Amino acid sequence: MTNDLIAKAAIDRRMAGIIAPVIEDMGFELVRVRLMSGKHETLQIMAERPEGGIDVDECAQISNAISAILDVEDPIAEAYALEVSSPGIDRPLTRLKDFETFEGYEAKLETADLIDGRKRFKGVLAGVEGQDVLINIEEGTIGLNFDWLVEAKLVLTDELIKDMLKARKDAGEFDEDKYDTIETETGSEED
Repeated sequence: MTNDLIAKAAIDRRMAGIIAPVIEDMGFELVRVRLMSGKHETLQIMAERPEGGIDVDECAQISNAISAILDVEDPIAEAYALEVSSPGIDRPLTRLKDFETFEGYEAKLETADLIDGRKRFKGVLAGVEGQDVLINIEEGTIGLNFDWLVEAKLVLTDELIKDMLKARKDAGEFDEDKYDTIETETGSEED
């Protein structure tokens, strides 16, 4: 059901097993689960609609549903904060279908083992062929088996931002008329 890119650590995979059915029953897809340690532990969950996108109210609904199931299952001994969010524009690529969806955009990929003397690859995604993620790097197009990947994410570029904002506007999620003024560092407004 889940692979290393959605849920890396054993606790993350356990959480994904509990959380994914709840999220899927609500009509969403699990993108990533991470239990982040630090001063306070945070359970970070990224989700989206199957066609992409999610809004704040939907994140709150998911948070409420997940909180209820986690209270019953109680898989984390320590106190933690629950954070439900969208994957964002420079999103992690965690499912094979993500590499098809974002074909043509720049990405950074990292493999577990050295491939031709390196683990990190940056280039333009060129789709999927079987279980291989294709990426155009300086040396040409290469295929990396999806199972070799330990990290993958889109690179924040002007083109990506423009295309994502256009997609949100076309979907009716973003009304640019609400944001027609820009406040500059001097505090003046520009149209």
